[in-house]
Amino acid sequence: MRTVQFGIDTFGDIPEDENGNLLTPAQAVRQVLDEAVLADQVGIDVIAVGEHHRPEYAISSPETVLAGIATRTENITLASGVTVLSSDDPVRVFQRFSTVDALSNGRAQVILGRGSFTESFPLFGYDMAQYDTLFEEKVELFSKLLDETPVTWSGTTRPALQDADVHPKTESGHLDTWIGVGGSPESVVRTARYGLPLMLAIIGGSPARFAPYVDLYRRAAAQFGTTAQPVGMHSPGFVAETDAEAAEIVWPRYKVLHDRIGAQRGWPPIRRRDFESEMAQGSMYVGSPETVARRIAGALGQLDVGRFDLIYSQGSIPAAARLRAVELFGTEVVPRVRELLAEKSAS
Repeated sequence: MRTVQFGIDTFGDIPEDENGNLLTPAQAVRQVLDEAVLADQVGIDVIAVGEHHRPEYAISSPETVLAGIATRTENITLASGVTVLSSDDPVRVFQRFSTVDALSNGRAQVILGRGSFTESFPLFGYDMAQYDTLFEEKVELFSKLLDETPVTWSGTTRPALQDADVHPKTESGHLDTWIGVGGSPESVVRTARYGLPLMLAIIGGSPARFAPYVDLYRRAAAQFGTTAQPVGMHSPGFVAETDAEAAEIVWPRYKVLHDRIGAQRGWPPIRRRDFESEMAQGSMYVGSPETVARRIAGALGQLDVGRFDLIYSQGSIPAAARLRAVELFGTEVVPRVRELLAEKSAS
């Protein structure tokens, strides 16, 4: 039976308290820390925290939050989900994550992305016209930094480096680095070219439609002569005691978030039947532990991947409900998925 890792993923959504009032951003950050500690205690493999620069989300600096989590956990892998490399400096990203790696005894993981949200570009003075160039050049530089030897590099988006020795080094000599991809074949091929693991953002529709990307990644790696690393997927979802309870917690808050962002992007308002369709057969893993476990096992049967991350915070879901969802995911969903995969393998 193949080995699959299971993680949870959050953008630091601002949750509600027990009275339906929104927490402050500071309280929301501390809420993520509590969820990470619980995830570590119940045996979840990874926690990934995303980078956003919007009022709905509390985390703009994933590595700072991960450093805090590092000091209160023992085993869980500490990932970004994602770090927007295009609007950051590769040298500083490497230094910050190698520092988290030191604090966590080698548990840091950076997932690099281009950024589906683009608020960071004007915020830090980057030109959206260079969207592709910025990521291409900065990934190239970051791949050189991963060798942890003096780097010589030149490009058009930052000053050149000549025999630059970047510190601190990691203890192991290897910073765990992935690339997050939203569905662009070019991005999949780029990931294979650098021999880095691929994380697929599957946030809508049948997960089976991403099977060609997994195949493309492996074929491209073979052509480049690199090693095809494990492929991961992350998708939204939520776990509660029953299907009805999970849906009623998520739906109204998910709709508010979806429609607010959609109004800026030209999306139509989401309908309840669209939400329920995603729950039934798409990429929304919402329900009781048994329902979510069966849905995840089904997705893993459609895609040959080695990791599944659940984006468990959808809008202002109450803080207490989020903690319970993390607990149920670790104690009931993950063991049940493993059982279902073992049964399938045996048959």
